[in-house]
Amino acid sequence: MQRRGALFGMPGGSGNRKMAAGDIGELLVPHMPTIRVPRSGDRVYKNECAFSYDSPNSEGGLYVCMNTFLAFGREHVERHFRKTGQSVYMYLKRHVREKVRGASGGALPKRRNSKIFLDLDTDDDLNSDDFEYEDEAKLVIFPDHYEIALPNIEELPALVTIACDAVLSSKSPYRKQDPDTWENELPVSKYANNLTQLDNGVRIPPSGWKCARCDLRENLWLNLTDGSVLCGKWFFDSSGGNGHALEHYRDLGYPLAVKLGTITPDGADVYSFQEEEPVLDPHLAKHLAHFGIDMLHMHGTENGLQDNDNKPRISEWEVIQETGTKLKPMYGPGYTGLKNLGNSCYLSSVMQAIFSIPEFQRAYVGNLPRIFDYSPLDPTQDFNTQMTKLGHGLLSGQYSKPPMKSELIEQVMKEEPKPQQNGISPRMFKAFVSRSHPEFSSNRQQDAQEFFLHLVNLVERNRIGSENPSDVFRFLVEERIQCCQTRKVRYTERVDYLMQLPVAMEAATNKDELIAYELTRREAEANRRPLPELVRAKIPFSACLQAFSEPENVDDFWSSALQAKSAGVKTSRFASFPEYLVVQIKKFTFGLDWVPKKFDVSIDMPDLLDINHLRARGLQPGEEELPDISPPVVIPDDSKDRLMNQLIDPSDIDESSVMQLAEMGFPLEACRKAVYFTGNMGAEVAFNWIIVHMEEPDFAEPLTMPGYGGAASAAASAGLDNQPPEETVALITSMGFHRNLALQALRATNSNLERALDWIFSHPEFEEDSDFVIEMENNANANIISEAKPEGPRVKDGSGSKHPDPLHLWMATRKKK
Repeated sequence: MQRRGALFGMPGGSGNRKMAAGDIGELLVPHMPTIRVPRSGDRVYKNECAFSYDSPNSEGGLYVCMNTFLAFGREHVERHFRKTGQSVYMYLKRHVREKVRGASGGALPKRRNSKIFLDLDTDDDLNSDDFEYEDEAKLVIFPDHYEIALPNIEELPALVTIACDAVLSSKSPYRKQDPDTWENELPVSKYANNLTQLDNGVRIPPSGWKCARCDLRENLWLNLTDGSVLCGKWFFDSSGGNGHALEHYRDLGYPLAVKLGTITPDGADVYSFQEEEPVLDPHLAKHLAHFGIDMLHMHGTENGLQDNDNKPRISEWEVIQETGTKLKPMYGPGYTGLKNLGNSCYLSSVMQAIFSIPEFQRAYVGNLPRIFDYSPLDPTQDFNTQMTKLGHGLLSGQYSKPPMKSELIEQVMKEEPKPQQNGISPRMFKAFVSRSHPEFSSNRQQDAQEFFLHLVNLVERNRIGSENPSDVFRFLVEERIQCCQTRKVRYTERVDYLMQLPVAMEAATNKDELIAYELTRREAEANRRPLPELVRAKIPFSACLQAFSEPENVDDFWSSALQAKSAGVKTSRFASFPEYLVVQIKKFTFGLDWVPKKFDVSIDMPDLLDINHLRARGLQPGEEELPDISPPVVIPDDSKDRLMNQLIDPSDIDESSVMQLAEMGFPLEACRKAVYFTGNMGAEVAFNWIIVHMEEPDFAEPLTMPGYGGAASAAASAGLDNQPPEETVALITSMGFHRNLALQALRATNSNLERALDWIFSHPEFEEDSDFVIEMENNANANIISEAKPEGPRVKDGSGSKHPDPLHLWMATRKKK
């Protein structure tokens, strides 16, 4: 009760109609069954509207449903009331006021009422030293908009008081969903107070750092005991090092290390090997001074390579950001940015590019009223709703408004300012699209190209009506394979969404500059001088594009003309051109030590990209096609054993297992098939087979015995009725693939097992489509979603001449951030 009294310790809101305790009780009685107290696991959204980016900081405040705990801005709360009939909402509003100044110019320590939004982020655009926050809460009852100012602890029913207390003290739902992505307060290392530092005369230069045990110059850590500079651990995303800092600790036991490049007057990244976690070092300035590092004059760098160089430099990032130049703020539609959530600019770059395309604008923002009206009861868990919300936030200009003249005058007169929202935070969108994805749901650096394909997959599976905006990226690739011995060819086509190009390092146009830079760099390292300005290899885009059309050898090529393995050569061409061509420059490679390395190069893009010379031409006069003969099926021994176990003689079917299943109410023929296809493994195993196959149309049809004579008999059986042999289907499904996918693959390959497996791995989009029916059950817009997959590839053949868009190109070539 003490906590609740403190929580509701603010004065009642002004301007509200006063009610007697009995009146408030009578007003709430009809709605009491709909008011809930949040339970463990409930997500309470009190920071952001489900349909927009309105928050308690917005002019209209935020309304939190006291039953579902979803939040809605003033524009959308009526929609939720009409759809659900929920009447009681908690209205949350944060007021920002400028602190009162004292005679000396400093802010007076005037005590305002305590915050009640214990987990509400403050506005980063307002200096907390100049402004203070005052929060307001009240209950609003729809449709008459009765308002009950909080606190009313003496007048509210106990259940309502408890519910309000729980809502106001609840934590962010994003912390519940992904606690690993939020940084907790770091502990103080137990070794900091009595850390031993050796008087070995080591002094750390301001730049030019290098691991003492290898050649790495990134992710370097300074051991605070002996001053050794060593590389950190290697991570799967190709960042990190070779783990020499950890090896050093294991050898000598020196516990604390600081990451070079993170040292600033405010602190640095300190890691305790003994405690196995990041820590705080209260004496860090003293410990760094031991090695000649003045912490108060340090400035952290992103790559950890340069710091406090004698020669002032402008980094590439500063050039992109136009740091130091006076810029004119841009407002209005299309000028809204996305806030970085911590290593989330891979998402921001993709979504900014996506919503610059008219097809995506029409599909989502153009259908906003329909999508929002058909949204599920929980719109935070619906892809189309969240895509529309993000698109509207970026394009509407609602969150990129210039300050009014009257507001500017208020700021000049030092009255209460009206804060302007600077960009939108895509937390809700990121939480949804990355759920159940081990990488995108983390706070680690990710790949823009991988996220782009992940997003296209979600768009495909949740498309609205017959319109699929991702079709603008789809194109057909024609692959021509030629047998080197017979010169016969085979043409196939596949669907793709982006073109991956290697970096043609051998085509650099500034080789002399690169050689001179490398010599100067080595000399600077040897003499421990600042490194020279970085010189990047300049690669023409045409050289990278040339690699797309270069012939490549096909490993283990089986020539149907020779009925044997032979040498084969494959070339790729565009069978169709997309409306928007997404290009990925593959800037990572593997060294001789198998450690991933990133090319730091500059790709020169032309103003006009003409790829008409890459247009596919199909079978040419004089070319002879390879016979359409399948290679022999080679089944591994363990798979053969499983297959043979399934192919038992019909007279050997365990009738006792069949009767056990029949007594459960299943059709007799279905029971016989279940026992047969599970190899007499017992009623329990057969029961599991029934559960998996009971929705199939031929579930209760009599058992037909497929012949078993290798691939030939399987192909012959499939050719009669185009129904793949059940034992082959069972073999593929036992590998973890969906049954519908197995049937589709076998039908496309004349029931050839080996080719069917190759077909599955080369058509991942069909694997996703096989789960579409399951997705439909939980899809928020199921009543406006079209069928899972139209007949034939959905491709639009566009022009082979493109004007590269810098935004799209930056998105497509960006690798990690």
